[in-house]
Amino acid sequence: MLDRLLGREELKARIDELEEENRHLQRQLDAESERRAEAVTARQDAEERINRLEDEIAGLEGRLGADSTEGNGNGDGVSPRRREELRGDRIAAVLDRIESVRTDREGALSAVVDGAVPDPVTDLAGERAGLVSRTAPCLYYGDDAGAVSVALVPPLPPEEFVEWGDRFRVDRSWFDPAVVGAHALALVRADTFALGRFEGRERVEVEGFESDVKSDHSKGGFSQGRFERLRDEQIEAHVERCHEALADVDDVPLFVVGDRALLAAFADRAAVTRAVDATGDPEAALGDATRSFWTTRLVAV
Repeated sequence: MLDRLLGREELKARIDELEEENRHLQRQLDAESERRAEAVTARQDAEERINRLEDEIAGLEGRLGADSTEGNGNGDGVSPRRREELRGDRIAAVLDRIESVRTDREGALSAVVDGAVPDPVTDLAGERAGLVSRTAPCLYYGDDAGAVSVALVPPLPPEEFVEWGDRFRVDRSWFDPAVVGAHALALVRADTFALGRFEGRERVEVEGFESDVKSDHSKGGFSQGRFERLRDEQIEAHVERCHEALADVDDVPLFVVGDRALLAAFADRAAVTRAVDATGDPEAALGDATRSFWTTRLVAV
């Protein structure tokens, strides 16, 4: 009765209503936070998967393109005669064969295809020119007798050219670290850095480090937004540390590989950048990255 007389019953009822509303809102907030946390983790997983898949796509695009056209009625149902990943002694042997070809004065066509397929390549490859387009950017070698018709995707592609001659234009520095000579190759991932100095195919020096970059979001007292900002700051600090480690590499060509999203930060410094998939500690990851970078893809058209 005293509560009723003093108006406390209404206040208590209102407090109960507000507390229930607060509990309801807190449940909504918890559910939303959980969804956002799951979204952050999913996004990170997706980014890592994208990096891996984009690397694989580069090697499979020509095959998938050819397979997808078979039997579809568009007149382009052709498949490569052969595909192969070349490195080391194997690429040297293949280049030996290409260089050994001799023809009449304008019987051998050499071309860099990056974008639209040049008319001479289309004329020579005929209905199989689509394979060249799907392999691009690439080098194409073909002769007027049809004995040679092959596309190569080299580690260090040259500027575009199209030329006829009595032999194919081959520069082994496009393909082989042994010919390139002294160079440096750096691997940059969101939390890993490795730098190797090479004399041809031989690695003579390696250094690297790993940075503490958060990879999973948990509630832990801070929001998704704060987590993302902290992670971005950690990655920026890692990239800056990578730049510092590369400061002394100015005496040899530098090739930078790794996460596609980070490569733009090194485009001004590197002679070539390329996305590759490499895992493990810095030294092991550098080994994977080196093998991937110095691999030439062959597609027999």
